[in-house]
Amino acid sequence: MKIVVADQNLAGIRAETETALPPDSEVVWSPTRDAADVAALVGDADVLIGGYCPKEVAVAGARLRLVHAAGAGTDGIDVDALPAGCVVANTFHHEDSIAEYVTASAILLRRGFLTQDAALRRGEWPTPAYDPAAPWTSSLQEATVGLVGFGHIGSRAWERLRAFGARGVAVSRRGAIDAAAAGLDWAGRTADRLDELLACSDVVVVSAPLTPQTEGLIGAAELASMRDSAILVNVGRGPLVEERALYEALRDGVIGGAAIDVWYGYPAPGTARAEPSSWAFHELGNVLMTPHSSGLTRQTFLGRAAEIGANTHRLAAGEPLVNVVAVSGR
Repeated sequence: MKIVVADQNLAGIRAETETALPPDSEVVWSPTRDAADVAALVGDADVLIGGYCPKEVAVAGARLRLVHAAGAGTDGIDVDALPAGCVVANTFHHEDSIAEYVTASAILLRRGFLTQDAALRRGEWPTPAYDPAAPWTSSLQEATVGLVGFGHIGSRAWERLRAFGARGVAVSRRGAIDAAAAGLDWAGRTADRLDELLACSDVVVVSAPLTPQTEGLIGAAELASMRDSAILVNVGRGPLVEERALYEALRDGVIGGAAIDVWYGYPAPGTARAEPSSWAFHELGNVLMTPHSSGLTRQTFLGRAAEIGANTHRLAAGEPLVNVVAVSGR
């Protein structure tokens, strides 16, 4: 079995990745995730590991039986161009790391630590202990957390936030959430109760999947319905929240702040530089900007490598695969 690895995130755990794969496999690492580089390697490959498989790669991989993303997203895989019967699978294991990010960023912004850090670098001490005019900040205890999406990420983030004494409400597309079992005050369908969630939440965590139906889910009207002290944490996809509307809401104090880990512009394959937005988020003091790194920990990718390896063993043995997202019918 020939396996081409084209996800650069796995390069840092190359030994562990190769150990997880069937021992008689020929494992080839693409130097980049660039389509031309990968296409040159997949002609006789059985498995491609990577979440970027455009038509050029899919057509070149005439023998591919499995394209396994090294993450949850498979939107970069052209399923229709793959050979008939080729399976597309994904993996997760990022929920613990992202839950840490959600919790840390919510505390950082809610407690005003970004502002305090910038002020102290100027020699200013903006706390009520030294400046009676300085505002009090609030902890997560008794704060209401609104979870837009309650899958792997949303539910794990809620476990962490709940430990700080927060209250929770949640919405999802289907609304199939057992609120009592999850320790939530209530839960419902996004289409029915999103506005209610936004209006009552001190922290809003966005982790819903991006689909044609959810693009622009939170726009100017929705942001205006939030509390002016509310914190928005987006770890889903950038376009779930309208770009200009979010910038203006942060600039104008419509909401209190935001942690943005998912963006509107990304580096091209093989590069590490790009403007994340056409709007000047970097000039705002109430924004924590991170480069889609909330799930990027060693623990995340060790789990993913192990699960990908287990699926390749199943493929070699003719057993059913897990985490199947699609099967090409071409």
